[in-house]
Amino acid sequence: MRRTALVVGLVVVAAAALAVVLWPRSPWSKEELTTLKSLSLASLPPLGPDPSNRVADDPRAAALGQRLFFDKRLSVDGTVACATCHDPAQQFQDGTPLGHGVGTTNRRTMPLAGVAYSPWLFWDGRKDSLWSQALGPLESPVEHGGTRTQYARLIAEQYRAEYKALFGPLADLSDAGRFPAAAGPVADPAARAAWEQMAPEDQELVNQIFANMGKAIAAYERGIMPGESRFDAYVDAALQGDNAAMHELFSLDETAGLRLFIGKGQCLNCHNGPLLTNNDFHNTGVPAAPGLPEDTGRATGLPQAQADPFNCLGAYSDAEPADCGELRFAKVDEHTQLRQFKPPSLRNVAERAPYMHAGQFASLREVLEHYNRAPASPAGHSELQPLNLSDQELSQLEAFLHTLSAPTVAPAPVEGTAQATCLGCHPQRTAATSTGAASVGQP
Repeated sequence: MRRTALVVGLVVVAAAALAVVLWPRSPWSKEELTTLKSLSLASLPPLGPDPSNRVADDPRAAALGQRLFFDKRLSVDGTVACATCHDPAQQFQDGTPLGHGVGTTNRRTMPLAGVAYSPWLFWDGRKDSLWSQALGPLESPVEHGGTRTQYARLIAEQYRAEYKALFGPLADLSDAGRFPAAAGPVADPAARAAWEQMAPEDQELVNQIFANMGKAIAAYERGIMPGESRFDAYVDAALQGDNAAMHELFSLDETAGLRLFIGKGQCLNCHNGPLLTNNDFHNTGVPAAPGLPEDTGRATGLPQAQADPFNCLGAYSDAEPADCGELRFAKVDEHTQLRQFKPPSLRNVAERAPYMHAGQFASLREVLEHYNRAPASPAGHSELQPLNLSDQELSQLEAFLHTLSAPTVAPAPVEGTAQATCLGCHPQRTAATSTGAASVGQP
């Protein structure tokens, strides 16, 4: 019996030793694990306050903002809402090369998940807050196409109680002589002329309502966040040293693609942090889109942000000047900023073809081949250098990018937003039922 027990014990020890030899060790060094951790949603810090928007984290503002987000009456002809281009069923974008509202824009619709973390909005950063960004499309002749008085009157007629609860009493805007049905500083000559004929104090009343609309919409959009992906689960397993889970979660090609992403592929130059964007601006030699006007990117966007009456330093901001460091210290340099564009988050990137600021590339493979070649920019100086990746390496990198897909975390629909279905999304979870970033930005 003792001999049998001894033999069994030796067999067990030998099997354990063999398992140590045969079972692969973690493929990541300590330094690489630190990098992977920095890219995980678990490392996303809580969403800080927006000093320029005092209702940014007010649940009542988020509820009003959600109703406005899906209201097609916020357009010149009643056909376009924010959700028309930022479709919840398509990761809050539209899947087209150029945005389509009442007309066609010159740029691709950007996704909204996690955008509340960005200090600059739009591809060119021409807005410096989420609430200010919401105002631009409303007056764009090819997006919503409406006017400030149209929107202010709609608020007074349809949302008076909700508005009053947040922002205080709302003036009587029924006098068409003082508040024309369509007036604003927009491209339409008639609407612009009507605006210029309004008394300054009446313009001010309308401007305040207009700004507050943006603040409510922003309060809703702050709750739109990326969900935890297979990549995040892989990083968690890697940090725990769970090799079995790592091998179950990622294929060999996906693991190789991740290694390229953080190393030889140089992707972290622009796509770092838990949202996989540095929220800065880069010229990466993206070709101009045929048939569109010249797009100078950040070189034009920053001066527009500085001149915007709805910026952080403007009269409609709730911030103190000291809160507006991004805007105060931004410097215009037309030479270096020429054709610089903001890199969107790579989360759910595989679900968002086509790519780049005007949909120039139809597939992820085309994007990767562009970065691999590093062609000269149509204007300005491209930051790219040839990567010299093989076809296999490009395929591995593409395989990894597919691991970043996950349902979007979005606020549950409120009354009056019947169109707020979110195919592929799940309702935002509370801190009590979720971990990491899933509850970040809860209104």
